[in-house]
Amino acid sequence: MAKTPPPFAPFEWMIAWRYLRAKRADGGVSVMTWISLVGITLAVFALVATLAVRAGFRTEFVNTILGANAHVTVYYTEWVDENGQATRVLPDHDEMAARVAEVPGITRVAPLVKGQVMATANNRNAGVEVFGIAEIDLKAIPSVADPEKRRGDLDEFANGIAIGSGVAMTLGVGLGDQVKLISPNGVKTAFGVSPRVKSYEVTYIFSAGRYDIDRTRVYMPFEEAQLYFNREGAADELEVTVANPENVESYTQAIGMAAGPGALIWSWQDASGAALQAIAMQDDALFILLAILILIATMNITSGLIMLVKNKGGDIGILRTMGLTEGSILRIFLIVGASIGVIGTVLGVLLGILFAMNIESIYGIVDVITGSNRASLENQGFFFPPAEVRLPDLARTVLLSLILSFVVTIFPARRAARLNPVEALRYE
Repeated sequence: MAKTPPPFAPFEWMIAWRYLRAKRADGGVSVMTWISLVGITLAVFALVATLAVRAGFRTEFVNTILGANAHVTVYYTEWVDENGQATRVLPDHDEMAARVAEVPGITRVAPLVKGQVMATANNRNAGVEVFGIAEIDLKAIPSVADPEKRRGDLDEFANGIAIGSGVAMTLGVGLGDQVKLISPNGVKTAFGVSPRVKSYEVTYIFSAGRYDIDRTRVYMPFEEAQLYFNREGAADELEVTVANPENVESYTQAIGMAAGPGALIWSWQDASGAALQAIAMQDDALFILLAILILIATMNITSGLIMLVKNKGGDIGILRTMGLTEGSILRIFLIVGASIGVIGTVLGVLLGILFAMNIESIYGIVDVITGSNRASLENQGFFFPPAEVRLPDLARTVLLSLILSFVVTIFPARRAARLNPVEALRYE
């Protein structure tokens, strides 16, 4: 008894390959094959490139949101101090900071004194937010200590204040100039609290890359801020940074337990979660739209295979009379269609990765062609996101393309398998 060949036997691959590269003169559909291949390649490339740019945009957006801000802020519920005054300052902030710093995944904990004041210089005024922070903690903030644009030396921070570039522009000041800070909650007298007015030298100017930070942020040495805001021996909150800010919610419970009763937690995702959800929804919408392009491209496989089945009807009849089963015919045409999908997907992914790796050159080419003057736009606060290829995005793109390529191949392959050999050979 003859042994039945296994599925996807070598002869099935050989016949499929002959059909795949057959020219139209030989009854093949070479042009349709190339159209299908190019279509899938371009559709997959478009999806990979778009998702890479969107991933880069999200990363840049998150980095911009974080900027010089804390990943997690620890503050305190209102309580009554020994003088009978309601306050929200942190009791024993040094001990609390030490406990929080021991939580796994915490990279930095910095006590802060915060207050809103009026800054004035050169007959100009600006409302600013003062952050009282230790010099060592300020140097640990990359967007302040090592931004793309800065002036001055942070080693001189103890002798004055550090201000954002927007504050400096509004007030018209530079390094070494004096800025007067006016706080409504100042010196306590027998007649109440009088405004506190004090001048500070500008020792450092930074550009964190966020408009709201650069236009409002002023850093002051921690001990000086305690004196200025009447926070002797106290801090208003703890600024906490974590190793994985994208997964910040996994740290909050441990931070809250370490901070102790009465501590409240506020993460950057609590403040910007809606924006991230909007970006995620846009990404999903783009994926669906570009998936439709892949579906349209794979439909060319169907039309090409239908034409191939029609042209190769006589060959199919001969193969059936030679003993090939319906299953063998089905697998031969499945291999033809799936091969186009696999090759197109691989080429599209490679082109997409190449695009992502050379995104800066792409921006340069677009800049030259359109004359958009990218440098000028970046100076105005606009940013051009990098491209970031992520494995999950690649995986779902490849799976989508391959699944669609296999599915659209089933109908013409079944049609070929069910072709009656007698009818196929009648006019041969």
